[in-house]
Amino acid sequence: MRIGELSRRAGVSVPTIKFYVREGLLPPGRLTSPNQAAYEETHVRRLRLIRALIEVGGLSVASVGEVIAAVDDPERPVHDLLGEAAERMVPRYGGGEEAGDGLVEARERVGELLTARGWRGYPGSAAGEALAVALAALGSVGHERFAEVLPAYAEAAELVARADLEYVGRHVAREELVESVAIGTVLGDALFAALRRLAQIDASSRLYGGPEEEAGDGDRCGEAEPGEREE
Repeated sequence: MRIGELSRRAGVSVPTIKFYVREGLLPPGRLTSPNQAAYEETHVRRLRLIRALIEVGGLSVASVGEVIAAVDDPERPVHDLLGEAAERMVPRYGGGEEAGDGLVEARERVGELLTARGWRGYPGSAAGEALAVALAALGSVGHERFAEVLPAYAEAAELVARADLEYVGRHVAREELVESVAIGTVLGDALFAALRRLAQIDASSRLYGGPEEEAGDGDRCGEAEPGEREE
């Protein structure tokens, strides 16, 4: 296919495609004449991956280049490849000096949690640090006891992680594997947050709602039914 068709199929402008080629993110097309190149399905797949990492995952061009290098390394185990992508999509947090001992203790608690669950992670990872920062923030506002729910959260996270990997495992191409991680990590977080909120509404209704409260009323938040006029 010509670059115009590649642009239409991948949803990426021609100038952007040429930029990705210059940056080494996308392999050049096969020259058919001094001014023409032909592109294959592999180029469409690679552009989908780049778009997912940049537009959904929020990665910089430089970070995408590092992930692409891992994708193109046939010796890189799939576990390391997926970790390379997922790790770069976890926000980095600064301010460790201001957090003081609270962050140090939080890091220790994260390490203890990983050991207790038998997880093959480590608190120095981006995800481990994000968890430690969140725990330290809870302590700084007087809610350090919220950490008591960590075991329940971890158990739920294991179920979600298995579902994530089962979804990812349906793909064969390495580009598709990493694209699935990018989409699943970012949009999956949004899905889980929404589901958690819905479950909270239901739990709140069951625990604290009055006997007259009907199913579905807990999320109305004062909204009028269709046809009702608010006074």
